[in-house]
Amino acid sequence: MVEIPACNDKKGQFCAPFCIFEVLPMNRIFLTIAASMALASPLAAKTLTEMFPDISKTYNDEGIKALEALDFKQGKVTVGSNLATLDLTDEFYFLDAKDANYVLTTLWGNPPDDSTLGMVFPADKTPLDETWGIEVSFDDIGYVSDEDAGSYDYDELLKTMKQDMQDENEWRRENNYPAIELLGWAAPPHYDSEGRKLYWAKEIRFDGDETTTLNYNIRILGRKGVLVVNFIADMDMLDQVNKAVPTVLKMTNFTDGNKYSGG
Repeated sequence: MVEIPACNDKKGQFCAPFCIFEVLPMNRIFLTIAASMALASPLAAKTLTEMFPDISKTYNDEGIKALEALDFKQGKVTVGSNLATLDLTDEFYFLDAKDANYVLTTLWGNPPDDSTLGMVFPADKTPLDETWGIEVSFDDIGYVSDEDAGSYDYDELLKTMKQDMQDENEWRRENNYPAIELLGWAAPPHYDSEGRKLYWAKEIRFDGDETTTLNYNIRILGRKGVLVVNFIADMDMLDQVNKAVPTVLKMTNFTDGNKYSGG
């Protein structure tokens, strides 16, 4: 039977040119996922036992109680003020802002964060299972040109991010959260000019953790800002994340009027 672990990890936020970096820590057993200013459209949701009929075989009463308040949404969801849609296949489910905040704060021990919209998980895993997860957010920085998006010096960007983490760690230590070390790129960063997507995969370590954490951040350029799709996983799940990325991006789209080229 699976019991709820003690967890005191936190989501850290780090700023650098053209981005707000959302870094969710992972407790030593469970994995998670960046989102802002979004709401799910009304959608029929499944209960815990509808989504996971055999949940009682793997979780004790405490674990089931912690999860049973969640609404597991599948199908097409809208985020933001009709900003973008996630056309989820049966392989995934979505948790809206309320449920996502419950998972982040109550289950994973993060401070409350109004920027969090929702999360996407594999359909066969609960938020307390050992899995990767996704957080979706919108960075309303306005229109970003292809030229700007494709002109980053990634070595310099990494230095900036490391400094931002050092600054953030002062707050984390003062508030009894483990400090974070940015070890480097987990995969070479690059810009896909055809799809207008920036790919940044970071490897990080939390004080006291032997394992390292993957933050695979994909930023999709839009007319008014950037939609952020951030995979959070253990580093040894990088291959799984790479396999899931094309499917997730295919089902994630700006609505008309919010697309990069308009229309």
